[in-house]
Amino acid sequence: MTSGVNNALNILISGQHGQVSRELQQRLGDLAQLHVLGRDQLDLANPEGIRERVQTLKPDLIINAAAHTAVDKAESEPELAFAINARAPGIFAEEAAKLGIPLIHYSTDYVFDGSKDSPYTEDDEPNPLGVYGRSKLAGEQAIAAVGGQHLILRTSWVYSRHGSNFLLTMQRLLQEKPELRIVADQIGAPTWAGTIAISTRALIERWQAGQAGAWGTYHLTAQGETSWFGFAQAIGEQLKAQGLPCAELLPIPSSDYPTPARRPLNSRLDCSRLQREWQVSQPHWQQALIDCLK
Repeated sequence: MTSGVNNALNILISGQHGQVSRELQQRLGDLAQLHVLGRDQLDLANPEGIRERVQTLKPDLIINAAAHTAVDKAESEPELAFAINARAPGIFAEEAAKLGIPLIHYSTDYVFDGSKDSPYTEDDEPNPLGVYGRSKLAGEQAIAAVGGQHLILRTSWVYSRHGSNFLLTMQRLLQEKPELRIVADQIGAPTWAGTIAISTRALIERWQAGQAGAWGTYHLTAQGETSWFGFAQAIGEQLKAQGLPCAELLPIPSSDYPTPARRPLNSRLDCSRLQREWQVSQPHWQQALIDCLK
């Protein structure tokens, strides 16, 4: 899929229907010619196919917004998770380096084990708990090994009005059930995919204006912190404000809700480096939730 705008800048976006890709398409369409490659146009498990598409399109910038994000499913299909999350980003980085263009790639809080008491910085040692986190870390390492102009943007708890995510699941269940038990001991920053897209546009504009900060790895989440229970409460408040039914919420520990993949208890990421280096900052998670629901 190609956008109809005929600007000088050509951007290849891998991933078409994902939460971040959909928001990027909305927010970059007037800035550049977008070449949006979904699963049908680009098989990320096929390295030669990736090389061929990049060499044919010769973009000015690559944004890799595609990933194997099914955290629990990754435990039973590690080969596919590593093909998409580890090998493909490395190939994008190699092709970007050959063309002398930047690569923007999204990563995750799951590269950390969540045992730290304070928010993680980019200098903290990763220690993923499961296949998804390990595959995403391997993707980061593959990009960094190539070098070149790249931004690896780690985010957390992504939601939007599309796809499969906590916001949409909660909106449905809160109206269907009288009572919901929600994990209260995992802490992080719910981050609207729109926030990620808006920040990505700001980064591109700074690069275009010759005001780029240092290339490398950065944390990009909403400001503030809450638990999944707190996030569910905030979603419930929005439903009540519209006069809609809302289940009673009960906080539970992670141990009461076992999943195939372990989750980090602390998913908080310190985003001050992005503000310092690129002058790009994010809204508070509660404000972003209101903006998303508008």
